[in-house]
Amino acid sequence: MRGLIRRLREVRWQIHYACKIFKALSGVYPRDCNICGYSGLFKAEGMPPRFDALCPSCKSLERHRHQYLWIKQNEGALRGKRILHFAPEPMMRKIYSGLASTYLSADIAGYAERVLNIEAIDMPAASWDIVVANHVLEHVDDRKALAEIHRILIPGGFAILSFPLALFEKSYENPAVTSPADRHLHFGQWDPIRFYGADAAQRIAAAGFAVDAFTAAEPYVHRLATTRNCRDYIARKA
Repeated sequence: MRGLIRRLREVRWQIHYACKIFKALSGVYPRDCNICGYSGLFKAEGMPPRFDALCPSCKSLERHRHQYLWIKQNEGALRGKRILHFAPEPMMRKIYSGLASTYLSADIAGYAERVLNIEAIDMPAASWDIVVANHVLEHVDDRKALAEIHRILIPGGFAILSFPLALFEKSYENPAVTSPADRHLHFGQWDPIRFYGADAAQRIAAAGFAVDAFTAAEPYVHRLATTRNCRDYIARKA
């Protein structure tokens, strides 16, 4: 009987927390979207759910709103430039193409305007002012990719780079992790090959870049529902 009572209590608490999670999927705190101007509850996104992640109006996520903070602060450096954009998400494609004089979206899988391999970019040297690669480098040989980005940028050009970050001292790679299930276990998704750590800037700088990091501070983090470990790297070619 005691075992049954204990089990019923456990089930009651499980139902209680399940109800709280279900309610939170529709929003926890009012937020502001700096991209479309929406104010109100944001929806959860991902599995496991990231609460208050998705703007219901423009569908922006935390990383989009974070990068848009940098864009608005540096709009003059982007406007009228030639921008090559790898693996463009619709939200960011619209923003960058609206600023550029020449804009080209590229992807290895053929989902963009041009099929390009970021590890061997079929473009002339010094042919682009800006390269954008959000959540790309964790999927590829970043030494090859960064060397190619450096090659195609003009002197004084720069790359805008972002990727998931972990609180590791060194970026984590494991050649033995090859199956989708093991990659999901190690990296949180089925297709990455590394988690970047505190040495991310050094890895970028090794390709010949001067690297600055952009991290949002309060009150933007809670107002815009960006993640607290979100960081964009601005890699400049001398």
